[in-house]
Amino acid sequence: MNTNTFLWCEKYRPSTVNECILPDRLKTLFTEYVNSKNIPNLLIFGPPGTGKTSIAKALCEDIGCDYIIINGSDESGIDTFRGKISQYASSMSLAGGKKVIILDEAEALNPNTTQFALRNAIEKFATNCSFIFTCNYKERIIEPLHSRTASIDFNLRNQEKATMARDFFNRVKMILTNEDIDYDQKVVIELIKKYFPDYRKILNELQKYSKFGSINSGILAQFSDGSLSDVVTYIKNKDFAAVRKWAATGEYDPVSIYRSLYDILYNILQPHSIPQAILILYDYSYKSSFTPDKELNIVACFVELMSNCDFK
Repeated sequence: MNTNTFLWCEKYRPSTVNECILPDRLKTLFTEYVNSKNIPNLLIFGPPGTGKTSIAKALCEDIGCDYIIINGSDESGIDTFRGKISQYASSMSLAGGKKVIILDEAEALNPNTTQFALRNAIEKFATNCSFIFTCNYKERIIEPLHSRTASIDFNLRNQEKATMARDFFNRVKMILTNEDIDYDQKVVIELIKKYFPDYRKILNELQKYSKFGSINSGILAQFSDGSLSDVVTYIKNKDFAAVRKWAATGEYDPVSIYRSLYDILYNILQPHSIPQAILILYDYSYKSSFTPDKELNIVACFVELMSNCDFK
């Protein structure tokens, strides 16, 4: 059995464009692609967990075209282009029409080799294959690929956030009911507020807490920011052993920690250390999207803060 069937984020992944939770401006755009049965070359960018890969797959499923997904973090080198990408793009579609290659986490593709080769491939295979690039950081995609694709921004506008959060809350209630999990709506709302708009993270957290049979106020303390003050104390005291022990629990979202630390820098650091701390937090927040070892990444960040910053 596919282990992904045990993961709610995969089990309940939308299979059509209509099922995807999107702002109207994006839902309309992708619906037009479906109606025209034509997928142009796309660069879909935005925060992690917001449905970029889901919409890419849903487009292909709705149209009924042949497609493959290549994860840039796993297959970033030129050999992937020479083998899998070129071979698939040049072969005929069994379903008829154009094929699609979804390059997920495309910012991890080597910019000097793989990305560079793809700029010509997009034109060479234009009659037979379309390319969809998904990424968190569009600036890591070389400019020639930007100019050959239509860019679609998955960052939510302020006026869209409340609607998207409400729609996702309704989806979550359906999932919890389907999984026969009792829940307190207020607790679920608090969890959504904490991690929104990372839908994948929210579902992973809900699934984790669901092992207790219900989602209720008893778990609130488990995803509160109370431990943040503890780790700040450890860093300030240069207590490396305590930092490692804290990081080893894994009961935190690294990106949220980096952001939370950024928000309190003026309260915990001497003024002259704040610019350096911002650079450190930005660097490790950026790396967090690519590193396979989140614990090592966050410990390294804390060590740099210990070594280079003066605390109050």
